[in-house]
Amino acid sequence: MREMADVTLASLDPAKFRDAERTARGEPRAKVALAALHTIWFNTGTLCNIACQGCYIESSPRNDRLVYLQLAEVEDFLDQAVGQGARLAGFTGGEPFMNPDLLGMLGAALARGLDCLVLTNAMRPMQRFKAALAPLAASHGGQLTFRVSLDHYSPRLHELLRGPRSWAPALAGLRWLAASGLRVAVAGRLAWREGEAQLRAGYGRLFHDLGLPLDACDPVQLVLFPEMDAGRDVPEITEACWGILNKSPDSVMCASSRMVVRRKGADRASVLPCTLLPYDPAFELGASLTAAARQVPLNHPHCARFCVLGGASCSA
Repeated sequence: MREMADVTLASLDPAKFRDAERTARGEPRAKVALAALHTIWFNTGTLCNIACQGCYIESSPRNDRLVYLQLAEVEDFLDQAVGQGARLAGFTGGEPFMNPDLLGMLGAALARGLDCLVLTNAMRPMQRFKAALAPLAASHGGQLTFRVSLDHYSPRLHELLRGPRSWAPALAGLRWLAASGLRVAVAGRLAWREGEAQLRAGYGRLFHDLGLPLDACDPVQLVLFPEMDAGRDVPEITEACWGILNKSPDSVMCASSRMVVRRKGADRASVLPCTLLPYDPAFELGASLTAAARQVPLNHPHCARFCVLGGASCSA
């Protein structure tokens, strides 16, 4: 795929990211404390209506490794999150609208005064809920943001990753959300042989042509995510890196967020540090937000590439 960026990094050194306390060189590994809980994420389940190339969570119509969360358990975690001062509830998947309880979850979060961010492909699963979303738009439009995945500003490259006939439904859903008075944002990828400025200019033209009230230069309204490949080499983050990079531990996701998942076969939901590490058992933090309020060692390639070096976050 000549349009995609040429990744020339070597394969990951197998000695890296093996010890939560020390790097492969024996240096103290960086850890991140929960400074304050701002965002409670819910992975509503890994099932999705499409299977995208490069999906870090491997969502597909068949992947149910994370099963559907149920409304009652989400309400329990929402109460815990509000008690700890959280301000945002994020819903991701898979495709969140595959979960039949999603509208109830949104209502429960909004009733508790939380803003909500829903990550969606805006395709048929979402569009089935148009009638149910309309009242939420009327009563809570300012609290709801739907971030729609458009992997590129051109249909050909978007469909290169998302599959044939995925472009038009996504645009139809995005335009309906905006026309309904709901806040929208777009998520793209930095996978291409284009610089960020060129990508933002291309999305800007698309937004103009669609009549969308989005500023492509705003990093919240258009989020461009770095690529994640756990098999490619990346530096480990040591305690000294904060000073070297002039970066604060509080700037990475696990300083302000936690994610709730239910694994297939598990008898209850569990808490993880963030949205990026859904399967690694080393990042299980317990069954409550209180238990999960402990330091997180940056012991995974995604911690380095996406969060620290990439400066990215899934939150608004």
